[in-house]
Amino acid sequence: MNARAGSSGIREPAAAALRPSRQINIVLRKADSAADAAQGLADSAAAASGVKAMPQTGPWSDWHKELDKMVGLENVKDLVYEIYALLQISQFRSEAGLHAHAHVYHMIFKGNPGTGKTTVARLLAKLFQNMGLLTKGHLVEVERADLVGEYIGHTAQKTRELVKKALGGVLFVDEAYSLARGGEKDFGKEAIDTLVKAMEDYKNQFVLILAGYTMEIDAFLLTNPGLPSRFPIAMEFPDYTADQLIQIAEGMAKDRDYSLLPQSLFKLRDLILQEKTESIYPFSNARYVRNVIERAIRNQAVRLLAVYPTGASPGRQELMALRAEDIKSI
Repeated sequence: MNARAGSSGIREPAAAALRPSRQINIVLRKADSAADAAQGLADSAAAASGVKAMPQTGPWSDWHKELDKMVGLENVKDLVYEIYALLQISQFRSEAGLHAHAHVYHMIFKGNPGTGKTTVARLLAKLFQNMGLLTKGHLVEVERADLVGEYIGHTAQKTRELVKKALGGVLFVDEAYSLARGGEKDFGKEAIDTLVKAMEDYKNQFVLILAGYTMEIDAFLLTNPGLPSRFPIAMEFPDYTADQLIQIAEGMAKDRDYSLLPQSLFKLRDLILQEKTESIYPFSNARYVRNVIERAIRNQAVRLLAVYPTGASPGRQELMALRAEDIKSI
């Protein structure tokens, strides 16, 4: 009995040495769980705060620098980031051997003139090129007169030629709703039909953007039941506020080596508010500001020549300053 007891006592330490320590495993599992929980909390906090981890290098970084120069348009910037994120993750999925579905990127741009639609389209074309979606990344900007011909068959020919010119890039149709204004017998309908066919024939070889006033473009899409589903991305370009337009004006003046004096800014703000509320035409936003600035530069030139009629050169500050009397409505 003692011998059995002794042999049992010998076997027990040896077996204990072979068994893994349950205490160590428990500690490790607790540490792993704590790390996972901390990471989960961090991810949840980042998602809740809406903070995006912006890439510091690569196509998005370069493109974002250009986009950030544009005043406002926060909703547009967010939607463009979604497009970038989808393109980037699609690349990662392909590299991981996962199925990467080919998405459709044809778009509708809605908004008044001067709200940045053409500029964003041009930047999108470059982003699509850098991400490998488009081969050239150029922008072909057209309107009704470029697409619609003068006789039967001419419209389809003109439209097909412009589509081929846009292959590898973006075809931007401004005031697209004008294609449907002539009724059933108008050649604009032929242009629409040709564009729809080209979207199928040259799938993923170009991006088509239809742009125009919000109400008109919505009515245009209703003229053809199949159109809305072909444009899964819609961007709204709201009118700029008066403060944003003043910021845009200062940037325009600075780019031309001019400066707007405080009195000039006050007067410009009054003109903007008056134009927005009293004009019978849709407010042209940054275009209006650009036209006012360009007229102010002309007015300044006339004023300075009147002050220095003998041909003497004004001082540097005088050559740069746009005074209140230079700011006039257009």
